[in-house]
Amino acid sequence: MRTAEVKRRFLEHFEQRGHTVAASAPLPAEDPNLLFVNAGMVPFKPYLLGQVTPPYPRAASVQKCIRTLDIDEVGKTTRHGTFFQMNGNFSFGDYFKEEAIRLAWDLVTKAQDDGGYGLDAERIWATVYLDDDEAYGIWRDVIGLPEARIVRRGKADNFWSMGVPGPCGPCSELYYDRGPAYGREGGPEVDEDRYMEFWNLVFMQYERGEGSGKEDFPILGDLPARNIDTGMGLERMATLLQGVDNLYEIDETRPILDAAARLAGKRYGEHSGHSAAESHPDDVRLRVVADHVRTALMLIGDGVTPANEGRGYVLRRILRRAVRAMRLLGYEDPVLPELLPVARDVMAPSYPELAADFERISSYAYGEEEAFRGTLRQGSVILDQALDTAEDRLGAATAFQLHDTYGFPIDLTVEIAGERGLAVDVAGFRELMSEQRRRAKADAQAKKSGHADTGLFRAVLDESGPTDWLAYETLETDSTVLAIFHEGAPVPVARDGQIVSVVLDKTPFYAESGGQDSDAGVLEGPSVSAEVLDVQRPVKGLVVHQVRVVGGELAAGTPVRAKVDPEWRVGARQAHSGTHVVHAALRQVLGPAALQAGSYNRPGYLRLDFSWRGGLSAETRSEIEEAANLAIRRDLPVDVRYMPLPQAREIGALALFGETYDENVRVVEIGGAWSRELCGGTHVDRSAQIGTVALTGESSVGAGQRRIEAVTGLEGFRYLARERDLVTRIAEQLNAPREELPDRIAALVERAKKAERDAQKLRDEITAGQAAQLARDAVDINGVAYIGTATDGDARALASSIRDGVPGGRAAVVAVLAKSGFVVTTNPAARDRGLSAADLVKAALEGKGGGSPEMAQGKPPTDGAKVLDRIADLIPSRLA
Repeated sequence: MRTAEVKRRFLEHFEQRGHTVAASAPLPAEDPNLLFVNAGMVPFKPYLLGQVTPPYPRAASVQKCIRTLDIDEVGKTTRHGTFFQMNGNFSFGDYFKEEAIRLAWDLVTKAQDDGGYGLDAERIWATVYLDDDEAYGIWRDVIGLPEARIVRRGKADNFWSMGVPGPCGPCSELYYDRGPAYGREGGPEVDEDRYMEFWNLVFMQYERGEGSGKEDFPILGDLPARNIDTGMGLERMATLLQGVDNLYEIDETRPILDAAARLAGKRYGEHSGHSAAESHPDDVRLRVVADHVRTALMLIGDGVTPANEGRGYVLRRILRRAVRAMRLLGYEDPVLPELLPVARDVMAPSYPELAADFERISSYAYGEEEAFRGTLRQGSVILDQALDTAEDRLGAATAFQLHDTYGFPIDLTVEIAGERGLAVDVAGFRELMSEQRRRAKADAQAKKSGHADTGLFRAVLDESGPTDWLAYETLETDSTVLAIFHEGAPVPVARDGQIVSVVLDKTPFYAESGGQDSDAGVLEGPSVSAEVLDVQRPVKGLVVHQVRVVGGELAAGTPVRAKVDPEWRVGARQAHSGTHVVHAALRQVLGPAALQAGSYNRPGYLRLDFSWRGGLSAETRSEIEEAANLAIRRDLPVDVRYMPLPQAREIGALALFGETYDENVRVVEIGGAWSRELCGGTHVDRSAQIGTVALTGESSVGAGQRRIEAVTGLEGFRYLARERDLVTRIAEQLNAPREELPDRIAALVERAKKAERDAQKLRDEITAGQAAQLARDAVDINGVAYIGTATDGDARALASSIRDGVPGGRAAVVAVLAKSGFVVTTNPAARDRGLSAADLVKAALEGKGGGSPEMAQGKPPTDGAKVLDRIADLIPSRLA
């Protein structure tokens, strides 16, 4: 039974029993406590907590999920996959334990000809929470499961929560006995390879509080209603029904694994038994590749792009682990162009959008691999140099620099260092990574909250309700100050010169969102004036203004006039509408694959990140700029419409990947279908009001991602005027007509390059003459020519030149001291006599430094002359 059929039967079973079928939510989670949806219940959490009234009493879904906590276990067990699909049925205060157990049992044991899965009931085991006598009794008395196959287990195994504050409760898990070939008898407590868990029925009754681990958390109380949340692992059920050993061998994963094996010249399973513990290292790596390639496909499909933090970092790590696993299997050519299309083909039957969007998906994936291959080349050189000078281990700071600056993975650093007999301070590296993430998170939160605890803002929201937001309707309004916060704490009054965060009951100010910067303006009252510096939404529904009091006192409860700077808003509208125009022009010139991946705009300026591999030529940039300005010249109407999200998608409105949208969305159209996007920003009424768009830059901001920058409106005219003036000055200085400037400048550049080549040639001749003289003046030490000298230039180049200039095939050792480093080199005749450059450097520098027998280096010593003499003293004792 193919995986897509397992999914179809599940949804049909529950739909026929009164459940509403809900579509899978995107992998990026809306929950602030989660990076990704990690369980089927996550999209239903507000219903299960009683925060939102559910639109139906019972539901069923097949939810896409990502779990990365066990990423290092991927491939080593039958139970760990990064991406997986969770079939779930849910009851929101409708049915509870007995019906949930019956529904599951009926589906898994019903014959396949009748629409079930046809599992052998005699091989199914159930576990229940220690004191859940009710569930135990249902399995024994209602279902008829023998007591020998009902196991009571503790909180770590049979009490479910999300791992963060939220709903929780006892659970009952179903296991299938795969037979003695897979392990020992005795049930799931003895062997979870033989007894594979495939369904978890959670009886959600309680709300958990803060705590760590699976057991250390308090129960805050009962939920508003008793709910059911069940999860059947789609991949695990497919494993059982397809008769394969593990989830890496099912029809949605095995083709990727087989393709990877063919590339690497391996035969999967040749040296492994049924149990994952018996797996050959090559098989583990092939499973990692199959899992990670499929996971990357799904993540990029849902809008995640490679980055150095958050979700993008997880994707980057997964892609790079796949590439590295293939290198460890002996395959060093590009991997993803071979494997990602295979993943697309096996997943498209369930998710057809992957095929339709594959050009964008593959652009990000292939670009990331290309960048990583360059990282491996560059990082390996830097790492080798660091290891040459390391004593007993590589420090945390160096490992962090390799990762942070060059993108070199820590696990690869550990592996390469280990091959050189050196350890790496991994604990220190982890702490540096944690510090960086804490700083980034704190900076982001501080900007949004003005350094105040978001809990304080939630209290204002609960007491006063959401801000009456009037940014689309007016630039001025009378408001009342609801609360003031200074340095993270509530205060009754803000005085002259203080910068504070202010909550108003209503506001015309646009809060930063959707790439648009916040409005500027003032708050004015009978005895106060305050400049608005920033506007944010630290919690949904509440607008918070950061202001500087410039006169008088601002007090909570007093009326003020909130006034947006009209010139600022005009510039902001021009820039935001200009962003849409540039996006449409990009897609007009480059095609639909050039899709927006992020943006930022403020009055007079915009930048747009988009999916694309390779830089844009000057001709292409000019074409994009012309297409944008032609649209402005046509004075296209700018219309705003509100509609349900499915309708917006149906008419082709573009959404920013990775963003989440409400059920009703705001669609901004410029010229009808010419530009149609989901957007919450402020815009001009007609395209001609943008004035002009002048592209000022185009660059790379990551693998498979480019950035265009431009200026609009009056700033656009000023930019073009400055460009004109610059060209005029250059023409005057060169005494040439404008049309001749490119040729004239090219000639000057070529003359400068020729002068530099001539200078370098002269320097080389001087170095060669110096080297020849030093070679002739070599000191003879037991038949070895030794030259020790200092230079202000390139120590490695001079050392090599001297060594090669020693005549007559004599053994030669050369030591050169420079500010850049201390270098020792030997020729073949010297190495034949047992002299090693690495040995000499380490001995002279007391263990520091390193390299090869031919050439080695270390940090320049403070006692340079003595070290040169020390090399000479070491030569006799090292001769073979």
